[in-house]
Amino acid sequence: MSQPAPVWITGISACTPLGNSFDEVSSGLLNGTPAIHRVRGIAVDDHPSKIGGQVFHIPCPENEDPTVFASLSRLERLTRFCLSRALREAGLWEDRQRLRIGIVLGLGAEYHQPWEEEATRQGITPSWQPSCVSTSMAERARHVLGLTGPVATVSAACASSNVAIAQARSWLRLGWCDVVLAGGCDMGVSPMSMAAFGNLRALSRRNDAPEAASRPFDRSRDGFVIGEGGVVFTIERAKDASRRGAVAHAVVAGYGSTSDAYHMVIPNPEPGPAARAVELALKDAGLNPEQVDYVNAHATSTPVGDTSEARVLTTVLGEHIRHVPVSSTKSMTGHLLTAAAAIEALACIAAMKNAAVPPTINLDDPDPECPLRHVPHQAQEHRVRAAVSNSFGFGGSNACLVLRAA
Repeated sequence: MSQPAPVWITGISACTPLGNSFDEVSSGLLNGTPAIHRVRGIAVDDHPSKIGGQVFHIPCPENEDPTVFASLSRLERLTRFCLSRALREAGLWEDRQRLRIGIVLGLGAEYHQPWEEEATRQGITPSWQPSCVSTSMAERARHVLGLTGPVATVSAACASSNVAIAQARSWLRLGWCDVVLAGGCDMGVSPMSMAAFGNLRALSRRNDAPEAASRPFDRSRDGFVIGEGGVVFTIERAKDASRRGAVAHAVVAGYGSTSDAYHMVIPNPEPGPAARAVELALKDAGLNPEQVDYVNAHATSTPVGDTSEARVLTTVLGEHIRHVPVSSTKSMTGHLLTAAAAIEALACIAAMKNAAVPPTINLDDPDPECPLRHVPHQAQEHRVRAAVSNSFGFGGSNACLVLRAA
């Protein structure tokens, strides 16, 4: 039986609290730069959590009219920018109408966020209704970009972007597309999201020290911090990318997913279902646990979530758990919700390219219930050839992505 065709990442776009390019975000992650502060532009005095990781500037793509672009919702501007820039970064802009280029994005809030934005701006119940919109943001972006491939959006909670990347790989292997733009975009720092997660008591209330609020694996963690932003990857079959001389940033080597449906918001205390997702991803990548060089943990800084993931990693990696560095970059960016897995895949690629593992900042007192090889405060030099990126979402959506150095 022949091996499936390898798939490369050949372009990376980003618009995040740490910057608007792969280099800027990589530098921020490896330098341990915090991007969390008291929320600006939204009235948060009545919210239990008043902090977040925000995006303040979304560049207008070269192909868009600045006036029209400025009239779009923030989420739609973010989506358009990331898709356009990913094509340009891969050197495919001029070829975009000749190739079958698909789009698959983690985009879980594309209806309520524009509605909420208009309501906030007008101060009244807006006329915009989801039932009046016949196309998704991704479909509208395809039209603006002049693309001809299929379009899909994914709503699998925090796992959405990993699911999107895996879907892109499947489309390429099935021959449905020549290129796929895949990743996630989310603008979760909004009154509705902050109220909902705040009332669940899922958010950190360390309002007096925003930069220290997201502290995965630390004994004093008290909840996650909402972040926002987007990361989109250009993904191609290796043979096609090699033929045109494209740069390979990484290989999409493995993917595994499970759904345990244990609880709407609480992770399963038994590690089995989530561990199975990681095991499937490693098997798909043809790797043994001993070949994992780095784990970018889902770890959001919630008391139950971080300990649950530590059990998952211990179950899968066994004795190797003492040797493989594990960190959570949410300590710097906050939790980007449906875009979280995308920025964390970027973090894995940054680790490969720089032979250094990004840290978990604010990890002052590691929880003994999370006995991992942590990377506290500062990046550590470490050769990374194979990286695991975990995303375990609300409702039991477990997804694991394995990336390998090209």
